Amino acid sequence: MGEFVTLETDGGIGTIRLNRPPVNALNDQVTEELAVAARAAAGSDEVRAVIVYGGGKIFAGGADITVMAEAGYAEMALRSARLQEAVGLIAAIPKPVVAAITGYALGGGLELALAADFRVAGERARVGQPEILLGVIPGAGGTQRLPRLVGPAKAKDIVFSGRMLTAAEALAIGLVDQVVPDDSVYQAALDMVKRYAHGPALALRAAKQAIDAGLGVDLATGHQIERVQFAALFGTEDQRAGMRSFLENGPGKATFTGR
Repeated sequence: MGEFVTLETDGGIGTIRLNRPPVNALNDQVTEELAVAARAAAGSDEVRAVIVYGGGKIFAGGADITVMAEAGYAEMALRSARLQEAVGLIAAIPKPVVAAITGYALGGGLELALAADFRVAGERARVGQPEILLGVIPGAGGTQRLPRLVGPAKAKDIVFSGRMLTAAEALAIGLVDQVVPDDSVYQAALDMVKRYAHGPALALRAAKQAIDAGLGVDLATGHQIERVQFAALFGTEDQRAGMRSFLENGPGKATFTGR
């Protein structure tokens, strides 16, 4: 698909793979290729769940500082918008998405991981938002997604200090959902999303959209979003198959087609 970012599909699982040695730094080309891969994963009927993976050594070390160091306001306003768009497209994939974190997920790398629904980290992984140490702040969603995930006080500590968190600390505050041996990260992510590969794709999409949209509105509006998504599923084949199977065979035995 791209030089540095590819989408590989196997058994209903799409893997968005970053491969820009040595640290998968997020330059303009990587940003563009991430956006292409996210759109492809979102639009493919063969992809039922997604893993974002940087390989066995490192997830993503952040933005390419060699490119940014001498940039001015106008240039960085455009670059930040493009990176926010690419990360937002990962977040908007209407399917379950898990980030498989090995090595480092720093700066834009952590912001990319925050766009996933779930995060699996290796035992020696380190995560953080070190932008403050460069005299700037996160620019691809870190000041917004991080406090929504771990709470404002913990997010401020991470952003204000620029420090790196161990995988164990990230797990303790809910920044990651699972910590496994470093050589098991991809397999753990695969195991996490396999359960969704043959699930009711339209219901999974509706659930994700209802939860994500509901986080940004008041409770009454969130209930309306949920009601509309819930009722719409009664026009799907999966709803009929699921309820028919429940009545005839009990729960958890339905075969879904994603229609």
